[in-house]
Amino acid sequence: MKKRERGTRKGFTTGANAAAAARAATIGLSTGEVPEELESLLPNETCVKFIIHDGTVSDDGQIAHAMCIKDAGDDPDCTNGAHLTVDVRLIEDKAGEVILKGGAGVGVITMRGLGLEVGGPAINPVPRKNIEANVREVAAELLEEYGLEVTISVPDGEDMAKKTLNDRLGIIGGISILGTTGIVHPYSTAAFRASVVQGIEVAANQGQDTVVLTTGGRTEKFVIAALPELEPACFVQMGDFLGPALDACVKEGIQHIIIGGMVGKLTKMAQGEVITHANRKAVNTDLLADIAKICGAPDDVCVEIAAAETARFAAERMEDLGLADLFYHALAQRTVDTLISRYPDDFDIRVMVCDFSGHQLADVS
Repeated sequence: MKKRERGTRKGFTTGANAAAAARAATIGLSTGEVPEELESLLPNETCVKFIIHDGTVSDDGQIAHAMCIKDAGDDPDCTNGAHLTVDVRLIEDKAGEVILKGGAGVGVITMRGLGLEVGGPAINPVPRKNIEANVREVAAELLEEYGLEVTISVPDGEDMAKKTLNDRLGIIGGISILGTTGIVHPYSTAAFRASVVQGIEVAANQGQDTVVLTTGGRTEKFVIAALPELEPACFVQMGDFLGPALDACVKEGIQHIIIGGMVGKLTKMAQGEVITHANRKAVNTDLLADIAKICGAPDDVCVEIAAAETARFAAERMEDLGLADLFYHALAQRTVDTLISRYPDDFDIRVMVCDFSGHQLADVS
């Protein structure tokens, strides 16, 4: 048997699974029996087969229940294995209406800026439309006489949400029901990029004029401790997506940008990279050697730095010479200068540098 290539299997979003369960439960109300498998329409207009679990119809025929287990494929998603559970109930005097609700484990919106009603469930617009489309497609006769209340819940969703950025976005009590195509692509950079832009939009919609962009968990922890006066929504973990983050800041009219980073990522920024992933382009050690020379490093050390593979080597050599403070300050200043040259007059930039232990090394604006 041929071994499947690791890391390439696609999966399906929480939205797609919720839509399939909703379709199955609605069929149960119509026929008296919830199917054990069915084809469900994805937002991208393709049909995919889903296995349905726990299908039941109440004795009085008023409520049907169905559940679909999310398979995220090879994507390391904290919602992989989530039980997308749907209860569909007949409503008198609401003929033709499909009312979508969030149950236990589905987050509640508490902040403006997500395009969803504050106080309502965290079910994004595309999944909402897809869920309703699937329900309506199999419930034409039912809807002539009744309305349908569709309640989505996710057992353990509140615990899953602790591994997401939902609380930062003002989504409490559970996960979000997401998915623009219905398909999960393994290790999707598009999904992360979208979450970065969304975080900036939330900050802007809350009236914040400052966004703090960080490259990872350690730098985020560092800047949160260093800037306690700022609201949680100001902090956005951009990862490697500097360019998309800054473009979103321009679009949303953010006036003040603070970047928290360590030497390696900041060197990428200083050399003009807008995507700072390690696989995209090597650190420009010639740039670091140039900065080291300006800070007073002797020529032989500058040659060593230029020949090295990492930015961390440059930092360690400058520390050996007692020139670390000058070096970190100069690197941060070079980063500011490079970004300002790319975004003149759009915003002001402050760069805060920390080490791997979260200690501040420089602060330049």
